[in-house]
Formats: sequence, structure tokens, C-alpha cells
Amino acid sequence: MTSEIAQSLVEQCKSKLLEAKADLLNRVRESRQDLYNSDDSKGGDEGDQTMRALAESEFLSMHERLRKQLVEIEMALSRIENGVYGLCEETEEPIEAERLLAIPWTRLSIEGAEIRESVGKRYAR
Repeated sequence: MTSEIAQSLVEQCKSKLLEAKADLLNRVRESRQDLYNSDDSKGGDEGDQTMRALAESEFLSMHERLRKQLVEIEMALSRIENGVYGLCEETEEPIEAERLLAIPWTRLSIEGAEIRESVGKRYAR
């Protein structure tokens, strides 16, 4: 299936995916170190405790966003290995090269994303 998509494009996207993965893992490690380094004392007044709780909450929500993006990157790398990278999950047509270069972990073409969005709106409350 990857034959429909130029091998050079797949290699470019794979390189971008691996760079993004490394960047995400570094960001998680750095944010974890920042959280633990700033958490040197459990004491403090109510304001200090509130600030620590807010920082921890922010860390957890950021960590969850990064984890989800990392899963998307891993899935894209898996699709490359399986030879189905660059095919839209909705339309089963090749995803636009510009879109893959901009968002190499995408699973939908522009048309496929529009279809999903319209279906989502239809069933939204």
C-alpha cells in the first residue's frame, strides 16, 4: 500500500516522527525533573500547598497530552512498518503529502477529517 505514496515521503515522515518522539520523551523527562526539583518541601502555608497542587495538576494534564501524542507517533511508526502508512482511515485513499509532512502522525486526509467531524457533529448532543 505504501507504494501509492512515494518512499522518499515515507522516509521524510519517519524521520520527523522519530524526531518528534525524541522531543516528547525529553519534554516529559524535563517536566518531571522540574516538578520533583520544585517539590523540595512538603510544608508551607496554604498558598504554597495550593501552588504545588496546581503545578502537579498542570504537569499531569500536560503529561497526558504528551502521552496521547506519543501513542499517535508510535501508531504511525507501526503503520510505516506494516506498509499502510499514509492511507486515510476514513476514505482509504492516500493522505495528502503536505498534510503528512505537517502532521506525520495523522490518520486522516482532509476529506476524511471533514467526514469524521460532520459525523461527530451529527451525533453530538
